[in-house]
Amino acid sequence: MDSGPASPATEREQQERQENFANRKLIRPTLTRNDHNNHGNHNHSGPAPVAERRERPERHERTERSDRGERHDRSGGDRSFGGGGRKASPPEQTNAENFYYQKQMQTKTLMVVVLRDGEEVHGVIEWYDRNCIKVNRDGGPNLMIYKPAIKYMYKEGENAQ
Repeated sequence: MDSGPASPATEREQQERQENFANRKLIRPTLTRNDHNNHGNHNHSGPAPVAERRERPERHERTERSDRGERHDRSGGDRSFGGGGRKASPPEQTNAENFYYQKQMQTKTLMVVVLRDGEEVHGVIEWYDRNCIKVNRDGGPNLMIYKPAIKYMYKEGENAQ
């Protein structure tokens, strides 16, 4: 590490940086002040002198921001779920069917299962799985019915129509 004097190029760059930094000014437009809005500053009793007022330049930034928002909307991605990418897909299984079967099994509700061919099976659901249900019938053999063969089902005593 050289402890000698800095090169002239680096000294010049540093001097330019300091000049550029010193030349920057924050320009704030003077706004008109109404007496009822002037809560914090009691030194000014009226509006600022006309010579100090500057016209506020039109701001095109807001339209650009809305354009960016429109582009975001057109992208098709919903970023409301954790800040990125696509919308989360719904769960594969809602368990509504399982809940319904469990409730009917526990209460031993007499059900009517209407098959795709129009045949009606009356009985109580004993068990179920992903592919089929077992229906216990009074006065007839118990049946295992595949779910794809079921058109719809309802509680006996309720009219399906």
